[in-house]
Amino acid sequence: MQFDRERGESNLACNCCGRMRLLRAAVAALAASALLAAPAAARTVHFQGRSVAVPSRWPVYSLAEHPRMCVRMDRRAVYLGTPGSDQHCRAGAIGRTRAILVSPNPSARASAQGTGGFGHLSSDAEFTGLGFDACATPSSRTMAAWASSPYRGIGVYIGGANRACAQPNLTSAWVGEQVLAGWNLIPTYVGLQAPTSSCGSCARLSTTLATPQGAASARDAVAQAQSVGIGPGSPVYFDMEAYTRTSSATKATLAFLAAWTSELHALGYASGVYSSSSSGIADLASQYGSSYPLPDDVWTANWNGAQNTLDPYLPAGAWTAHQRLHQYRGGHNESYGGVTINIDNDYVEGATVGATASRLALPPLTVRHVRLRAGAVSVWVRCGWAEGESCPGHIVLRSAGAGVGNRAFRLGGGKAHSFILGVNSRGRSLLARRGFLRAQLLVAIPGARTTRAVRFSRRR
Repeated sequence: MQFDRERGESNLACNCCGRMRLLRAAVAALAASALLAAPAAARTVHFQGRSVAVPSRWPVYSLAEHPRMCVRMDRRAVYLGTPGSDQHCRAGAIGRTRAILVSPNPSARASAQGTGGFGHLSSDAEFTGLGFDACATPSSRTMAAWASSPYRGIGVYIGGANRACAQPNLTSAWVGEQVLAGWNLIPTYVGLQAPTSSCGSCARLSTTLATPQGAASARDAVAQAQSVGIGPGSPVYFDMEAYTRTSSATKATLAFLAAWTSELHALGYASGVYSSSSSGIADLASQYGSSYPLPDDVWTANWNGAQNTLDPYLPAGAWTAHQRLHQYRGGHNESYGGVTINIDNDYVEGATVGATASRLALPPLTVRHVRLRAGAVSVWVRCGWAEGESCPGHIVLRSAGAGVGNRAFRLGGGKAHSFILGVNSRGRSLLARRGFLRAQLLVAIPGARTTRAVRFSRRR
């Protein structure tokens, strides 16, 4: 085929021109998309002597003009002022912090977190009855109005990267006041969510950093609990929203929650986990009977309307010693004493911060959360002596009249700690020969002692 040089050059020129036009169009499109993707220009908001740069397209709300507005920290918005004591919030809100709150006097907020004369309440009170949880902690006035309700348990959101609502009412004074009024508190921490979480706006945990993230969350939860007067011995529940169970997501979430539980125990707190029955609870239940560090209490989300703690995903023998809570209905409005709140409903048969939390009424010795492992037992111990006193004690394992384990400890008055005691060589020999070992666990301090029957099984 003969080549037409003139036509060929002309076509080449046209092709070059076409490519240049396409290139210029592409550059223009990229420039336009870059402008669209660029952050919105900032503007300055002035409020009571303070100047704050905020995104120009975010709405700005004056809380003085809207005292019942729900300050949603998971929204792209600017709030000016102090959140109202009776916010109108939707129950179940969750998401990473995005909002900007410009408060008139930050130091006033810090002083409001003071102890209010109650000190740290330390309790693992087993409460059975109806409860509710709301996104924003109700005011003392609302709680007094709701004294006419059938509820005596209330979930309070103490912190976490995905806590959606501002909590101006949640102070140690409020905690002490409500406990003395007969309320049982369920401290809840809304931290990092599963990699496949149903919450699209939530900050999520990393599949490679799940263990250190779980431990860090527990440390922050303890700091947040103590800042509002909830001390060692109290339960803290992790809010793990529903997620899709894949092998990777399940493995990471279980690693995260294991670290959460282990770190809470090391810091003297009880561990709880809230999750959907078919995801987080199912994954935890699959570990029952293994060496996995299970939480002390589980809080199932299953909106079946049943006021009980039965759940198809929980084994019949798991978490049966008053260690279950059940969220049986989702967000809706209820009114008592002329005050309306949007709430979730709960049936509680587990650990709370309750009326037994009085510092003046601590028993001399409290023993809880006895957990068996292959050849070892963990136990949570609290000494109820006066603060500042030194409390010596012993933990002993005996089987068939002989000692099979022993360790000494020392606690400060009012303090708690989780101890691990392994069986000695005699106990290991009996366990290896029989395949099981029945023993008595004795925890003793001067003037008080507690025993528990335990049974070890040889790991196969």
